[in-house]
This record gives sequence, structure tokens and C-alpha cells, in this order.
Amino acid sequence: MERVNPAHLAPPTGFSHAVRAAPGTLVFLAGQTALDGSGRIVGDGIVEQFERALTNLLDVAAASGAGPSDLAKLTVFAVDVADYRLHAREIGRVWKRLAGSDYPAMAVIGATRLWDDTALVEIEGIAVVR
Repeated sequence: MERVNPAHLAPPTGFSHAVRAAPGTLVFLAGQTALDGSGRIVGDGIVEQFERALTNLLDVAAASGAGPSDLAKLTVFAVDVADYRLHAREIGRVWKRLAGSDYPAMAVIGATRLWDDTALVEIEGIAVVR
């Protein structure tokens, strides 16, 4: 996959402006929250919940034959975007530890609530398996 970040745009921080994928199999990854194996939301804050949600998403991706570098597009839904931005550096460190230094095309969307009442963040995505 090729990350596309035109020089005339503001440099992206924690995302790529676009990702061009070579032919492959698309894998659509359903939204993942900080659910543990028993179906309970775990993590007291946005960083902990982001880590668990990303771990869950990466586990689903791996079960589908995709690794972190195969992620082409992610959407993060946050119930408190200001809190997400406040913790962006910590969230970035979680991303780098779990997924590496390549970023997919990404968006963070504010949501009034998620399916699980105590969920603070949900992550969905698209991967391209070559």
C-alpha cells in the first residue's frame, strides 16, 4: 500500500491523507469497542478503551489474514472528541506500539453515544489483504 500525503497540504499527524492499495481482497472490519471476552466494556478512560478497541480490531483483522500494515481506512467514533484530542499523544503511542508507524486514512467522528452505554470509543476499518 502507498500512503499519499501531498506536500501542499498540511502534514498529517496520526493519519494519512489517502492510502492507495494494490489489487487485493478487501476486508471490512466491524466497529470494535473496549469489550472484553465476557462482553463487558473495560478501561476507565479514553486511552485504555482505545487500546482495547484497537487490540480487538487488530485481532479481527489478523483472523481475516490482515496485519496492521494492511489497514487502509479507519474511522474512530468518540463520545468526547475534546477528550480524544486531549489524549492524542498517548493514543498515538498506543497506536505505534500496537500497529507500527504506518497510518491508514483516518477520521475521528464525534458520537453522542455508542451501542454500549459505557463505551467511549469505537473503531471500524477496511483492510486490503494482498
